[in-house]
Amino acid sequence: MESYILDWLNLLLRWAHVVTAIAWIGSSFYFVFLDSSLTPPEDEDLKKQGVSGELWAVHGGGFYHPVKFAVKPPQLPKHLHWFYWESYSTWLTGFALFTVSYLWSAGTYLIDKSKMDWVPWQAVTVAILFLVVFWLLYDLICRLYGQRKNGDAIVGALVMVLVCVASWLACHWFSGRAAFLLVGAMLATSMSANVAHWIIPGQRKMVAAIQAGAPVDPIHGIRGKQRSVHNTYFTLPVLFAMLSGHYSFTYTHPQNWLVLIAMMFAGAAIRQFFVMRHGYKLGRNGNPWPYAGVGVAVIGVIMLWLAPEPVEPMPAASADAVNTSVGGAIAYATLQPILAQRCYLCHGAQVQMKNVRLDSAANVKLHAQNIYQQVVVSKLMPMTNTTGISEAERMVIKQWFESGAKTD
Repeated sequence: MESYILDWLNLLLRWAHVVTAIAWIGSSFYFVFLDSSLTPPEDEDLKKQGVSGELWAVHGGGFYHPVKFAVKPPQLPKHLHWFYWESYSTWLTGFALFTVSYLWSAGTYLIDKSKMDWVPWQAVTVAILFLVVFWLLYDLICRLYGQRKNGDAIVGALVMVLVCVASWLACHWFSGRAAFLLVGAMLATSMSANVAHWIIPGQRKMVAAIQAGAPVDPIHGIRGKQRSVHNTYFTLPVLFAMLSGHYSFTYTHPQNWLVLIAMMFAGAAIRQFFVMRHGYKLGRNGNPWPYAGVGVAVIGVIMLWLAPEPVEPMPAASADAVNTSVGGAIAYATLQPILAQRCYLCHGAQVQMKNVRLDSAANVKLHAQNIYQQVVVSKLMPMTNTTGISEAERMVIKQWFESGAKTD
């Protein structure tokens, strides 16, 4: 029953997390596009009001004319929309999902004893510290160097080093799947913290100054914009880290930390292309295609690097076992000892993770497709290979399924 409840929580939280993330990323991408596409106003009245840029757009059968005021509008409207619920809701649902999926079952999903022989509370504590410590160090870098000459370049270089170090540590301390997700959660936490601690507070100070009739300090807008720009470059790396859990060939590689860093770099480079392409159309900067080219090239190199090696012939002992067949198909009697040794720990009489039980021929037949997908195709199971399944044993399962998955 616990597994069933956790599955429902996982489904509903994942659903809510994706919906709120779409809202947050969508609004973020739109405003990056808007800032990059604004042109100086032509109307003299707009210029007198302090408008620094305008855009004409058509969408959904209507025409839109958003304008941007350099520092403040002549007067505030009665209703002013704030963009923050999208960020906070995304982080809250994401952390809840991380708790249900990983922290609650840290011994199964977070810990890889071949890397660090932690007890669950230690792994959970370090995982949470990853989120907190990265934000504190990132924020310190921005405070120290963000407003200096060439501050953006300095901050970018130092944050990149910080991300690389964090990625290396995560991949050497936790299971590969959890490590990738943890690095994504780490960046996403900083994104939401930027909104909570810098962007929204700065905007509140600006609104308060306007309402009080006091001069508006432009530093709040400058700082908020800087953190917003950081967020847009974090986005594609975060999305890759979150999606990678479905593709074991990335996080199971011996140098998985390099895979993670390279893919995040590729995502940031491709994002730079999309940020600059609007300015290119207006003649503000050169063609940004080299950024996209670099990102795609890096992905291509990774694809070649991770390409699977040719399958070695099975050892003689395993080949003899495979030959124990009925009518050319792998016999259930050959498969059962492998399942008993490698799978019953989590899918047997005592425990049925994900409501899957494999200690009977009928259940094995029922879950044959999932066994093949999880053990042979994606190699997600056994989780973190806790039970030490071998490639030869995976090959037995593969041939059993492909020869008809017989259990009689």
